[in-house]
Amino acid sequence: MKKLILSLLIVAATFFTSQAQNKVYATSSLEMIFSFAQTNNNGTPGGNILRWAPVFNVQVFGNADFGKHFGLIFGGAVRNVGFIYQVPDTNINLKKKYRNYNLAIPIGFKIGNMHKFLFFGGYEIEFPFHYKEKTFINNAKQDNKITAWFSPRVPSFYNSAFLGVQFPYGFTLKFKYYFSEFFNQNYTQSDGVQPYKGFKANVWYISLSFAMFKNNHIYYKEKAEKKADYY
Repeated sequence: MKKLILSLLIVAATFFTSQAQNKVYATSSLEMIFSFAQTNNNGTPGGNILRWAPVFNVQVFGNADFGKHFGLIFGGAVRNVGFIYQVPDTNINLKKKYRNYNLAIPIGFKIGNMHKFLFFGGYEIEFPFHYKEKTFINNAKQDNKITAWFSPRVPSFYNSAFLGVQFPYGFTLKFKYYFSEFFNQNYTQSDGVQPYKGFKANVWYISLSFAMFKNNHIYYKEKAEKKADYY
């Protein structure tokens, strides 16, 4: 896997540096995430609740446009990703909230009008660097909150894929699925307990953003040139 990721990064870097005649530029945007999870807790499915994460999700992309209808993307992001789990079949209302802050490296492609309507997709690897877990009983937050930097409760990295569409004027809708499970099921506490053993959870989300790949400088420059040619 590491060799594959390194190869993809080398290919992207080669395209970005060797195609000077094409348009190479940077874009950035914020992302509003609505996340879910496909869960199975030791044979018991379900229990997932929508999680809304409007902050802190920042992404920066390098764009290499090879003509008007195809381009490559490569960048970095910081994302707030997790899910809410309503424990089923209990006599009390027990709810758990899990989340990671991840450092992400995406690589992918764009097809369509590079500064208006386009489709995009690709692969992304994410490295979790801050974990948080909170417990609620009958909607009352408990005092056993868990926070940790580079926690062994979760894997060292996640593999994921994304697909999306950017509409005219820059509004973007994206779907993303994590192939890696959210928890490290082998994690063992100091008392010998494995709290996530048998708890399978794969996060997926839908997100909204604006001007993720839209280079306003080039877009308005092209628009002005077309207007000048018309007159």
